[in-house]
Amino acid sequence: NLFIHMPAGFPKLSTGPHQWGYSSIPQKHGNGRRIPIRQGRVLGGGGSINSQVFTRGVAEDYDGWVTDYGCEGWSADEVGKYFIRSESNSRLSAPHHGAQGPLGVSDLVHPHKLSAAFVLAGQEFGLPYNSDFNGAKQYGVGFYQTTTKNGRRCSAADAYLKPARKRRNLTVRTNVNVSKVIIKNGRAVGIQALEGGSARTYSAKREVLVSSGAFGSPKLLQLSGIGNPADLAAAGIGTLHPLPGVGKNLQDHCAVDVIFELTDDYHSLDRLNRVSPASITAGLEYLALHSGPFASTVVEAGGFSYGNEDEKTPDLQFHFLPAARAEEGCPPLPPGFGATLNSYFVRPRSRGTVRVASLDPAKAPLIDPNYLADDYDTEMAIAGVQQSRQIMEQPSMAQFIRAERMGDGSPVKTRDEYVNFVRSYGRTSYHPVGTCAMGTTEDSVVSPRLQVHGLEGLRVVDSSIMPRLVSSNTQAPTIMIAEKAADMILEDALSTTSRVMAR
Repeated sequence: NLFIHMPAGFPKLSTGPHQWGYSSIPQKHGNGRRIPIRQGRVLGGGGSINSQVFTRGVAEDYDGWVTDYGCEGWSADEVGKYFIRSESNSRLSAPHHGAQGPLGVSDLVHPHKLSAAFVLAGQEFGLPYNSDFNGAKQYGVGFYQTTTKNGRRCSAADAYLKPARKRRNLTVRTNVNVSKVIIKNGRAVGIQALEGGSARTYSAKREVLVSSGAFGSPKLLQLSGIGNPADLAAAGIGTLHPLPGVGKNLQDHCAVDVIFELTDDYHSLDRLNRVSPASITAGLEYLALHSGPFASTVVEAGGFSYGNEDEKTPDLQFHFLPAARAEEGCPPLPPGFGATLNSYFVRPRSRGTVRVASLDPAKAPLIDPNYLADDYDTEMAIAGVQQSRQIMEQPSMAQFIRAERMGDGSPVKTRDEYVNFVRSYGRTSYHPVGTCAMGTTEDSVVSPRLQVHGLEGLRVVDSSIMPRLVSSNTQAPTIMIAEKAADMILEDALSTTSRVMAR
């Protein structure tokens, strides 16, 4: 699909066959809304349909995995080499970046003038300019680096799968629905899948690796009889291996958007959504040169700030879009074209769940992010909205703005009005993690080597293993997890071979 490879095409993928069509259950602290939750249903997963923002979080995130959850081997110093190994950065290299890895990372060639104005406005607000959010300091405002290369998206499918497609020991099957992991005598020995309406079994000589994301991986374990017995019984599934933490500990960043109507429609990328001489010219430029407006990732600029000045590292993140029609679930749109600034609290305290709905593997899981259940999350969401409004009031940005559009137009001035606003319009940031959490506690699902507790031959390798959400977007950390897992899988395989040979 052209829109997968075109950086600006990601809004076109928010509906349709390339995402699972999930939505949350009614949110108790979100005014009863069902929130759409886009997840990639395509090779490359979320990295094939997302906005390509490349951030890693801060060292304290990974060090906390070790100190708070017993995840030995996952400190910032220990995982740093995997970030570097994965990365092919067009501008930055040692000590914080890699230039020879498979994942293309690059700068915007021609930032939109509104994005440049936002970066100036952020400095006028008081944020320092930051040219590398993944370097020595995260704090500040600037342009995001993105997972793009030569004007095209670089997903995990592009970076890792495509170069390996000709290997004789690799077979890729699509349009296959895995229905369960087969467990015999405490060991995963294969999977059962549905292909074209027929069941098929695949056997595993060494391991089964589950990489279905924060919603799909717990669902698959639960379908296999692995999980909390009460959750399994509610879905009519017998318990094969009780593991209470499966599907618990769901975390996501709850974003809140503020939309701005612009003084001139020409300023917004929204104008390219309609067929016009401008959009036709932009399309031809992209097809011929991989440049121009369609080479934009739309989420071009952003920053990190403090909602609570007592924190050691930034606790708010911003994404600026020179468009108002790019994100599903946003507040009502202005009558003309616009721009968007969204913010979220990067270390939410609220925890949700993922539960299998029935024995039918085709049925979507019951997803409850439980957004804003913790009052502190609500206060930080309010702080993000307040700072968003203040940044956009600065001179460099104000000159382009005709009006601020806060939801349905109701005033948002008092604390109660702010609370209602964030509960009415808070949405997913597409960063779900934690539902097969790594650790050594009773609530953890996998060990620090990502092996499912109490079973042999079964490992989970995706964002679901994060015990706590990182302070940033999640694509780069998820790829880091896969890089580290690859080393551990090889180490374990070699260790097993050595033991067999020793006998």
